[in-house]
Amino acid sequence: MTTTTSSMESEIYSSTSEDETHAVAAHFASRLKKGDIVTLSGELGAGKTEFVRGICSYFDVEDIVSSPTFSIINVYTGRLRSGEPVRIVHVDLYRLKTKHELKTIGLEEWLALPDAIKLIEWPEKANGCLSRQHYHVEIRTLPGMDDRRQICIGAVGAACLGHAQK
Repeated sequence: MTTTTSSMESEIYSSTSEDETHAVAAHFASRLKKGDIVTLSGELGAGKTEFVRGICSYFDVEDIVSSPTFSIINVYTGRLRSGEPVRIVHVDLYRLKTKHELKTIGLEEWLALPDAIKLIEWPEKANGCLSRQHYHVEIRTLPGMDDRRQICIGAVGAACLGHAQK
């Protein structure tokens, strides 16, 4: 199902397994290009890192994709469909509390990389560092249905809107 608002185009998917979440993520990843930023929101255990695994699988990342909760940033190398290498920068801001910590990890520098796709968990902790133009993925567990997820994917900002409508 697709719904539209004036500021954001949204696609809504349902998932009942890790495999389904990976499939939704791979479908979404097909529109990503170098320089794109994707923010991921959802409560602990909602499936944000599983979604990232699906994106990384699409780009043929060979490393084990794990949550960067303690390392803060994981960087993977994958391949675009053209065969060209692409870096995937996976950032988890969950444990960060201050702008100083964001500066210490070099968040703005990571976000500015033109040759990487950046995946940011817990974007609400980014304190204004995010571009006005990015994709946003929200993963929700449905009440009383622990194995069922609702995945909402949107494009924030005019530059991404053309991609979201593919």
